Amino acid sequence: MTPTPLADWLVVAPAVLPLLVGAFLIIVRKRLHWQAPVAITTLALVSLASIALLARVWSEGTLVMTMGRWLPPFGISFTVDLLGALFAVANSLIALGCAISASRRVIRSSRRYGYFAFLVLTAAGVNGTFTTGDIFNMYVWFEVFLISSFGLLVVGSTRAQLDGTMKYGVLNLIGTTLFLIATGLLYGIVGTLNMADIMRKLPLIEAAPLMTLATLYLLAFGMKAAAFPVHAWLPASYHTPENATSAYFGGVLTKVGVYALFRVLVMMFPVQLLELQTVVAWVAGSTMMLGALGALAQNDLRRMVGFQVILGVGVMMAGLAIGSAPGLAGGIFYALHSMVAISAAYLLVGVIERRSGSASLNALGGLWKDVPLLGAIAFVLVLSLGGLPPGSGLWPKVMLVQAALEAGRGWLTAAVLVSSLLSVIALGRFFLLTFWRPSSTESRSKHDGTPRVLGVLTVVAIVMGLYPEPFVAAAVRASDGLLDPAAYINAVFGEQG
Repeated sequence: MTPTPLADWLVVAPAVLPLLVGAFLIIVRKRLHWQAPVAITTLALVSLASIALLARVWSEGTLVMTMGRWLPPFGISFTVDLLGALFAVANSLIALGCAISASRRVIRSSRRYGYFAFLVLTAAGVNGTFTTGDIFNMYVWFEVFLISSFGLLVVGSTRAQLDGTMKYGVLNLIGTTLFLIATGLLYGIVGTLNMADIMRKLPLIEAAPLMTLATLYLLAFGMKAAAFPVHAWLPASYHTPENATSAYFGGVLTKVGVYALFRVLVMMFPVQLLELQTVVAWVAGSTMMLGALGALAQNDLRRMVGFQVILGVGVMMAGLAIGSAPGLAGGIFYALHSMVAISAAYLLVGVIERRSGSASLNALGGLWKDVPLLGAIAFVLVLSLGGLPPGSGLWPKVMLVQAALEAGRGWLTAAVLVSSLLSVIALGRFFLLTFWRPSSTESRSKHDGTPRVLGVLTVVAIVMGLYPEPFVAAAVRASDGLLDPAAYINAVFGEQG
């Protein structure tokens, strides 16, 4: 009954602040000069709030805020543990970087039709997914960022964008429909939507189709994550919009599906996950190999990066398939690395495309001589995405390989290593043809330097590779919280629990 302390509003700030500002930007969409500055300022504030929230969760444990005076499990609760806080920080910072990058590139008509409003609203929906403690509210936040992402994808109205948006929209709407069906069945069985309450009650229920529910959630979230065999929408759509949009989508949106898989299957359906581990392992291995082979087969740089996204989803799902604390920690660390490296890769492709006038490997060459700094950045990102030192992708893969061997899943270890080798070959081919091969043309378009956002993301990737200890520690703590949800439940119910 007492007023909420100001510091506690940090729990809802990463979702509510961009939601309100996104609505405001739609209202003032005709004031084009307001769009980018307001969006960037908002996302900067959201990033600061997310970092402050992570610091509080790190020191105090899981934080909870319940809407109104309806105590759990009746009120809608925002429940932020370390996993949610880590992902919220990564999402907010990458959204900020993409907004800064887009502010220099997005044309006036796209601003008028709501580009920056859609970007802010998408960030709100993603942060809401990471911070909610209610399974139906998670579905609502899914819809918020999906509807906004449709707008981001189609702004520009080129034929390729319209085609990509249709594929993206249909497949994702099927996924969210499956999510809604599973949640309705779950509510009918358990009688609650609060995730902490579901964790308490599900182990006590015997005669219920819990395996069916777990499988439905696996299919729904696997579709959102672009896991095999429901992956086809991603390489058909992520190469079509503005590069900053592709950077945000590739870096963040597929990780929402991975986050939901970790949250729901590990915490709410641990018994069923044990039964599904072989299925998850085959899906993970197939997704890795598909992504690696797809990247090898591409001449278009954006499509190649899209298949790198799919490969990364398979690596993260390998952590879920292993199921142990080290395996989950490796998957979480890899997700954080992928958010940074994939976003940077899409921005890099945008720079190359603007400078050379093409994103096709057949038409590129000689960029190392023209822009040595860009070549150095590309080399770092090749190492990071390939899992080679000192890139950021090395240590999470080491963690996953070690965990897979300890779990007796040698073939999954082989899938991680072989897909990594194929990925290095594909990325090495890109680097050699784009930067080392002599240019086949004399003329080049003017370029206004290497974007600072790309440089910052590359530095972060180097830091994650050279100084992985804090990221490993955070991932291990987050995985421990998934496997032992007692602290999560106690934070929600307190003395009631």
